[in-house]
Amino acid sequence: MFDKRKFYINGEWVDPITPRDLQVINPATEQPIAVISMGSAADIDRAVSAAKRAFASYSRTSLDERIALLEKLRAIYERRYDEMARTITLELGAPITMSTEQQAHVGIGHLDGFIDALKAIKMREVLTNGDIVLREPIGVCGLITPWNWPINQIALKVIPALATGSTCVLKPSEFTPLNAMLYAEMIAEADFPAGSFNLVNGDGLEVGAALSKHCDVDMMSFTGSTRAGTAVSKDAADTVKRVALELGGKSPNIVFEDADLEERITGSVLECFNNSGQSCDAPTRLLVQRTVYAQALDIAERVGREARVGNPEEAGDHIGPLVSDIQHGRVQALIEAGIADGARLLVGGPGKPHGFETGYFVKPTIFADVDNTMRIAREEVFGPVLAILPFDTEEEAIEIANDTNYGLAAYVQSGDLDRAERVATRLRAGMVHINGAPHRYGSPFGGYKQSGIGREGGKFGLDDFLEIKTIHRPLIA
Repeated sequence: MFDKRKFYINGEWVDPITPRDLQVINPATEQPIAVISMGSAADIDRAVSAAKRAFASYSRTSLDERIALLEKLRAIYERRYDEMARTITLELGAPITMSTEQQAHVGIGHLDGFIDALKAIKMREVLTNGDIVLREPIGVCGLITPWNWPINQIALKVIPALATGSTCVLKPSEFTPLNAMLYAEMIAEADFPAGSFNLVNGDGLEVGAALSKHCDVDMMSFTGSTRAGTAVSKDAADTVKRVALELGGKSPNIVFEDADLEERITGSVLECFNNSGQSCDAPTRLLVQRTVYAQALDIAERVGREARVGNPEEAGDHIGPLVSDIQHGRVQALIEAGIADGARLLVGGPGKPHGFETGYFVKPTIFADVDNTMRIAREEVFGPVLAILPFDTEEEAIEIANDTNYGLAAYVQSGDLDRAERVATRLRAGMVHINGAPHRYGSPFGGYKQSGIGREGGKFGLDDFLEIKTIHRPLIA
């Protein structure tokens, strides 16, 4: 096993104040691969103090200095790219092809998006009334990231913090901490000033809460469940710090009768199963117009039965395990709930796939004839589970799509782009994908309602880490 029991604080790898070991488990083998330390409030206090001291000087660095540091970080990341992909496969269970092409790639893509935005931003501008508006770094940032797209969320928080001149303390998920520690090594190699970036491992209840409550933390940026995001908001409220949240989703995917069914149903099923279904913006509610419903079910069933589960260390487009035994149990319970609620099981079902009794593997599962009141239509399953619902009219599709507490993403499939865009404007979601269009680096990522507050990525992601200062100066006649 790898010994990863140190924290990165003030430019050094240091021992925890009170040792408390936790094994990191490979979800494909259920065997430990590393041991980390679980931090405490005292470790957070030490990290926040380092970040606060560093802010005094780091906040005064120029844009050019910070861009140079980010470009150096990019070169280091590119050199260690394969190491990052292998690390994510080892601790998350994402198949190595997916880790290489998607999971690790976001560390490059988001960095490029932020560098482009930083080069274009105006940190000082003069209004038409003569007043000066300054954009200044917000201060010490507490960053809490999840396990499902680990380096994605780390990049979306750490990079804008450092890019704007803020300093930060990162608490990654205790299920996938190794990629975060590898990223810390890269930041150290890039020569970011001591204390500008700090890392403390631990759980949300103790370390996450200590970070959210800390009086010297000026901002919290959190990605995870809506329940945990609510806790972060409450913990942060007493010190009135800024809170940015990227939370859960139950994204609708509307398929109209004029869509290319073979292409769009196939793509929709595969998108739902991507990353073993562990994506907050996954299109997990497939709404199909009733005139083509039977045909769509035939395609979905065929694609679902062709989906393969496999060893994540082997190259290919197969599905890996879920991240943990806890997550596996949650998904199994919701599959059982779908059956109990009367949904028709097309593919998959409870239990592990044949030949994969070891590891947290799940059968790729598709339900038909789902009603939007069922648990599988309302709760975020976070596994390779698709719910298919029929609709008759455009108005009904919009009503069903918006009938959710979430509003992260939505998807529209239609041969009529005017209709697709018209429907997109009426969906209560932060992002709408038309006919398979992907999310692109530099565009804002985030949602409505209980899917969060704020946006991540590019120019919009920098805004959350900046304060606005107005200087009213006397006008010269």
